[in-house]
Amino acid sequence: MTSIDMITAARTRLNGRARRTPLLSSPFLDELAGRRLFVKAECLQHSGSFKFRGGWSALSGLEPAVRKRGVIAFSSGNHAQGVALAAKLHGVPSVIVMPSDAPKLKIDNTRAFGAEVVLYNRATEDRDAIGAKLAEARGLTLIRPFDEPLVIAGQGTVGLEIAEQALEEGIAAADVLVPCGGGGLSSGVALALEAKAPGFRVRSCEPERFDDTARSLASGTFERNATLSGSICDAIITPEPGKLTFPVLKRLAGPGLVVTDDEALHAMALAFKRLKIVIEPGGAVALAAALFHGRDIEGDQVIAVASGGNVDTEVFETALSRFGES
Repeated sequence: MTSIDMITAARTRLNGRARRTPLLSSPFLDELAGRRLFVKAECLQHSGSFKFRGGWSALSGLEPAVRKRGVIAFSSGNHAQGVALAAKLHGVPSVIVMPSDAPKLKIDNTRAFGAEVVLYNRATEDRDAIGAKLAEARGLTLIRPFDEPLVIAGQGTVGLEIAEQALEEGIAAADVLVPCGGGGLSSGVALALEAKAPGFRVRSCEPERFDDTARSLASGTFERNATLSGSICDAIITPEPGKLTFPVLKRLAGPGLVVTDDEALHAMALAFKRLKIVIEPGGAVALAAALFHGRDIEGDQVIAVASGGNVDTEVFETALSRFGES
């Protein structure tokens, strides 16, 4: 299980590698949210998302002889890019299993980082089975996207930074809204905040119809999504919460928040106009929850993680054309 000691150790390994991303704010967004709103801009991280942290943490934590043989990961794009870049910087091979309907930008970027990309149909094929078969055949180490202690530890460094930056801003308590797929980022942040900023509470954020974590938190048991496609928030679509991550969230997180695809697009446009950052739909759900679901948030201050910015041009243009005048 991931611990605060593992998270601080991951931070040491990430020193000089990961960016300390800024905590941004805008009076206009404060007014919309009805409270002080801060945005942790992980869209500015290497590879365009927080996933570089977990990728580097996992690879740097492997025994050198094991790492040299190479790694394999499965991902719709951000974990793929994070692992591919970490592998390239370590000088080792990587194979990434990606759904064929992943955004073209994410597939192209993963290949540009030097990875071999294997595409599959997420509606009819089992990515876990594909990954396991390739790992065994080639002697590769599987780097799971969220149910991996070293990955969770790397993502938890976001929480360490939030605790420090909140202190600098004079924030003593707040809901911390985190985009949630399998829960690696949200559980890592929750563990870090438990140790370093106990007045803060993580809230998972998901798109409607793919709110397995919110429903699982409400019921107290694992809930599955009925489908794995049909949302623009591709980065955070998973079948169900992670086996390692959900117990952490069940213990530490507040009720989950759920937004619509249109709200995610609206948040993307507002982030671009008011904060001058580019966020992808899945990375915008926490900001969308902060802006449009304020009635479900407690306190006078809220922190939203903008977890990634790897968005295809057409989707970003859609956000700006529909909500750019907001």
